[in-house]
Amino acid sequence: MKLLIDILGWIGSLSVLLAYALSHYNKITNKSFLYFFLNAVGSLFLIINTYYYFAYPSTFLNLIWMLIAIHGVYIYLKTKNFRK
Repeated sequence: MKLLIDILGWIGSLSVLLAYALSHYNKITNKSFLYFFLNAVGSLFLIINTYYYFAYPSTFLNLIWMLIAIHGVYIYLKTKNFRK
């Protein structure tokens, strides 16, 4: 179980970092679905990891980060109306 939690923590960290790097280097915008998705999934995995290790301040931060990202996904999908 500990190994799985550690793997989720690493994947979560890399996901959030990738979202930031792609946005910083103008490969994606900070309003894109991929940006919000990477942040939401990364934050979820970090929530699991930090909660397991009793790092509650980090759990709280990632919970807020995830809620903001989920709201971004919602707004993105609402404005795009799934039209292609």
